[in-house]
Amino acid sequence: MKRHYTICALLSVLVWGSACHSPYHLQHIERTRILIDKTYDAQPDMAAKAWIQPYQAQVDSMMNPIVGRVGCYLAADRPESPLSNLLTDILMWAGKDYQEKPDFAVYNIGGMRAALAEGDVTIGDVLEVAPFDNKICFVNLTGTKVKELFSQIAMQRGEGVSHGVELEITKDGQLKSARLNGKEIDDAATYRIATIDYVAQGNDKMTAFKSSTDINQPEGEENNVRFVIMNYLREMAKQGITVTAKKEGRIIVKE
Repeated sequence: MKRHYTICALLSVLVWGSACHSPYHLQHIERTRILIDKTYDAQPDMAAKAWIQPYQAQVDSMMNPIVGRVGCYLAADRPESPLSNLLTDILMWAGKDYQEKPDFAVYNIGGMRAALAEGDVTIGDVLEVAPFDNKICFVNLTGTKVKELFSQIAMQRGEGVSHGVELEITKDGQLKSARLNGKEIDDAATYRIATIDYVAQGNDKMTAFKSSTDINQPEGEENNVRFVIMNYLREMAKQGITVTAKKEGRIIVKE
């Protein structure tokens, strides 16, 4: 009986080994973000549609109100992108609501979870872009730490930075130069930065933020960055402005 079990075990190993052998080898991995829009409504699943229908009106009443309008497709990418430029500039714009005058803003690309299609922007659209309960906050960093922060952003091949930041980085993630509003970073100066609490905690490898001082981190759901974005879009809509953004050389990759 023991001999029988041994033979069975050996056969199992041989079968398993041959089954796992494959002539295919992984060469590379690619990823992209897919915009989910009305393109996928062309051939709806009627059974799924019927199941969802009782809940649709309630969800639509919460998600479909329009908060603003954008004039072009806005997506996030590295080293720089229209969406990341827009969101960091919105953080700068919001400073006035917190009696703050930040020198620049930083927003992690990983926190931008969807794109904005050209046209009307709804509450639901903004929730898809900023689905987390991250709150706006403001911190101080010395010039030395700002340089460290920009080096960490270079290592990530880019993050969202506001207008006025000019970074030159290499393909292998090294920081070649850093300027703010046309000036070199002063090691001895103190810079006020607008960001979100997740980033301010030193996450997404931006550990320079762990040295932050004079932190203004408001509590309350109304300070979630999604509401800051909605407030901006509503304000622009009141002024009749269709929001746009483009790449402008905030982060440039040099050979």
